[in-house]
Amino acid sequence: MMRRPTVADLLARRGQRPLPMLRVETLDEARAAGHAGVPMLSVPPALLLDPRFREAAPEAFAIPGANFHEIGGPEAFLTWALPLCKAGADAVYCAGSLAAVRLLADHAIPVCGHVGLIPSKCTWTGGFRAVGKTLDTAKLVWRQVRALEEAGAFAAEIEVVPHSVARLIADRSRLFLISMGAGPGFGAQYLFSSDVLGETAGHVPRHAKVYRDFAAEHARLQAERVAAYGAFAADVADGSYPGPQHVVEAGDEMLEAFRDWLDGEG
Repeated sequence: MMRRPTVADLLARRGQRPLPMLRVETLDEARAAGHAGVPMLSVPPALLLDPRFREAAPEAFAIPGANFHEIGGPEAFLTWALPLCKAGADAVYCAGSLAAVRLLADHAIPVCGHVGLIPSKCTWTGGFRAVGKTLDTAKLVWRQVRALEEAGAFAAEIEVVPHSVARLIADRSRLFLISMGAGPGFGAQYLFSSDVLGETAGHVPRHAKVYRDFAAEHARLQAERVAAYGAFAADVADGSYPGPQHVVEAGDEMLEAFRDWLDGEG
């Protein structure tokens, strides 16, 4: 059995072969990731708080995260993070303010920040597009990394940043950088389970790689579900369900006694 990584383990791995990392949403996905040997997981807070999660993924370095708009300011982030750490979170994701990162770090809570394309803040960088293709935006990503370092974060997701820019930043940063669409050569490579399994509806991000076609399988199962429900409804309508094999009968002697009793009650 593999030992669950620590923050110190991850930081010591910088410059080595990257680790795979997945965003999982369910216990089944977490369990499958564990069986597949995926050592890092991003998870919804509710999943991390489910006591079955650690049974499903006992060796995973788990980072719960939620949109900072749903959490609030620094004190709210701390209140949000403490029960997660108690439940077994190895770190927490924070795309909120640097003040929130500082407060969490001050309480010895490992923090993973976010730089580059930050979906919850992308209006400032032109929407859902690469960040770092111009000199000014490349400088912005570098300053984001430096600010997280100074605030006490140990890691950051670097999302949709040109690989050459991201590499220059990684070579100069002490953070454990997690690449999502920023190319190879980082501490971890991060994809969403829904992309890996082919469940994403509509646009599939350029950096995603689809390994299975679960959408087709879900469609097949839905068709089978409809067919099964329809067959059940038809059996009820024509009286073929329930059949003798689906019911329980009483003994003749008891039934006769019960009938006599009912007649007497009437």
